[in-house]
Amino acid sequence: MESQLAEVRAALSQSGESTFEGAKAKAELVVQELNNVTLNIAVTGVTGAGKSSFVNALRGVKDGEEGAAPTGVEKSTMTPTMYRHPTMPNVNIWDLPGIGTESFSAREYIEKVNFNTYDFFLILTSTRLREYDIMLAKEIEKNKKNFYFIRTKVDQNVDAEKRKGKTEEQTLSLIRNALEEKSSDFGSARIFLVSSWELHKFDFNKLICVLEIDLPDNKRNAVNQSLPVYSMEILDKKFNTFKKVIWVVAFASGAVGAIPVPGVSAALDFPMIAGFLTKCYFSFGLNEKSLTKLSDRVNKSMLAKIHESKLIKVIAARSMACLAVELSSYLASEGLEAELKVVPILGSVTGAVLSFSTTLLVLRKGLDELYRAAKKVVKMAGID
Repeated sequence: MESQLAEVRAALSQSGESTFEGAKAKAELVVQELNNVTLNIAVTGVTGAGKSSFVNALRGVKDGEEGAAPTGVEKSTMTPTMYRHPTMPNVNIWDLPGIGTESFSAREYIEKVNFNTYDFFLILTSTRLREYDIMLAKEIEKNKKNFYFIRTKVDQNVDAEKRKGKTEEQTLSLIRNALEEKSSDFGSARIFLVSSWELHKFDFNKLICVLEIDLPDNKRNAVNQSLPVYSMEILDKKFNTFKKVIWVVAFASGAVGAIPVPGVSAALDFPMIAGFLTKCYFSFGLNEKSLTKLSDRVNKSMLAKIHESKLIKVIAARSMACLAVELSSYLASEGLEAELKVVPILGSVTGAVLSFSTTLLVLRKGLDELYRAAKKVVKMAGID
């Protein structure tokens, strides 16, 4: 019992509360906020800047794929179009009309795109910053929202300049200097050089680091969870994001209302545990659709046929209604039941402490297993 109490004390410290009941109440509010938070990302810029391809890259879908934002000059966006994230439906990425077209002049643009809908703006350009980009940035700044200049198609510039004898570093320096000179009026302006085809290169990770600083906790978590797994660095970010909220799920679960599942020696809130692990599973890109896309992208067909862990098979093969029973079988088969403590009096302080400790153990074991599987995929794909 002493070890379980030590875990509770550590988690109480993390929660900022002094009592189990206070931490549980706070955790329930945090879980509700995490589940209900909506993140709206605006992607804008001049026509031809590569907005639609960047929207698709953020969502982890390929150009031309079913549900992808249409690309090409003939497919120019004429109205704000929302694209939900395929596995994180609380994240919406908006493909806004090109600035400076006949339909949307610089003067009319802010009113036309429902400015207040969005949490922050990504202003894209594939060449230089133009009058329309600067106008939009000033309007966003005036309305106290964050914006970020995104220079796209950098990979194409690097390849072209290499043929002329310039190094990648020289090309990137020239591009960055030109953009910084044009945006010198903005003390808070931030410029990021990216490629929609190779998110793991150039400045995309730097952009995510800046967003982690600028966004509130719940919005920051939504960004990290929704990003496609394109490098070991982003996988580690995802893992750390989930690891930080394990105490929240464990406290929110508690012992009140928990129903014992046959084959498991403790009363656990299986729907909450299953929901958390399922979210990790999709965020880590371990679902069949994500693995198939990654296999196609890196041209390694064996990724789509990777041997999943027992936990992955449980999550992949069953509906949420069946997942509790399947998880109980998984815990028994993995030998975890021997580690679980019996909850003697459901609803009592002792029972709540032991249920918390047990839930914490299951969440940690499950998260660690999914993380190990995802690391294996990243290494096999050669994108680590």
